[in-house]
Amino acid sequence: MEKLIDLHTHSLKSDGSMTPAEVVREAKRAGLAAIALSDHDTVDGIREAAAEGEKIGVEVIPAIEFSVQSKTETHILGYFIDIENPDLLKTLKEVVDLRIERNYVTCQRLNELGFDITIEEVRALAPNNFVGRAHFARVLMDKGYTKSVKEGFDLYMTSGKYAYCEKQRLTARNAVELIGKCGGISFLAHPHLTKLGDDELKEFLKELKGFGLSGLEGYYTDYTPEMQEKYQAMAKELGLLISGGTDFHAAMKPHISIGTGLGNMKIPYSVLEAMKAERDRLKKE
Repeated sequence: MEKLIDLHTHSLKSDGSMTPAEVVREAKRAGLAAIALSDHDTVDGIREAAAEGEKIGVEVIPAIEFSVQSKTETHILGYFIDIENPDLLKTLKEVVDLRIERNYVTCQRLNELGFDITIEEVRALAPNNFVGRAHFARVLMDKGYTKSVKEGFDLYMTSGKYAYCEKQRLTARNAVELIGKCGGISFLAHPHLTKLGDDELKEFLKELKGFGLSGLEGYYTDYTPEMQEKYQAMAKELGLLISGGTDFHAAMKPHISIGTGLGNMKIPYSVLEAMKAERDRLKKE
C-alpha cells in the first residue's frame, strides 16, 4: 500500500477544536504516514505534535509557514527546522508583535465596511491569543455577515481586498535565509496566490533559489490538475524540488480534509524522501 503524506497542516489551536496532538491523530485516522505541522509564524505546537506522532506512529516534520512582504500574498514554508534556534525565536517575537498590529488594522477596516465586530470577539476564538484572518472570517460567518469562512476571506481579507493588511516583518529572502540558518529547507507555498504570471514567477523562483530556496509546493488543495502539472513541471525546469499539502486548518477551513484536501489529493511519500535527501546534502556542505 502506498504511503501518503500531508506537508502543509495547521493547528494554531484554531478555535479550540483541535490541538496539535489531535491534528496528528486525525492524520493517523486518515491513513497518513507523515505530516508537517507548519503553523503560521509559530513553532509552539511542534513538541506536542511530535510526541503524539512518536506515540501513535505518525512521522511529524517540524515546520513553519512565514507570510512575507509582497504586493500580493507570498508565503514561505520551512521544513526540518531547529525550533530552538535563537535567531528563529527572536524573529518570531518580532513577527508576532507585527501580527498584533496587523490585526487591529484588519478589525478597523472591517468596521469601516459596516461590520459590527470587535478584536475581543475575534480573540475569543483563539485560546492561545494567536489571531489570524481565519478568526476574523469566522466571526463574520458566526454573525451572519457571510455564509462561510471562505467567503469572508475571498470578499474582504485576501490580497487586494479592503481589510487585507499587507504589513509583514520579513522579505522572502529573509525567510529563506532564516530557514537555512535553522538547518531547514524552504519552499514557496501555493505559488498561484502570488498572482505572478508564469514568467514573473519563474524569475522570482530563480532569485529565491539564489538565496537558498529548495523548491515550491507542487501539490495543493486549490490546484486544478493543470495547475499541478504546471507547477511540478516548473520546479523540474528550474532544478527545484516539490512539496505538497492540503493547508488543513481544522474547523477554520472545514471544507479541507487532512491528507486529501477537497477529497482527491494523494501526495506520495517519495516527495518527503527527496526533501530529506536535500536536507542531508546541505548538511554536508
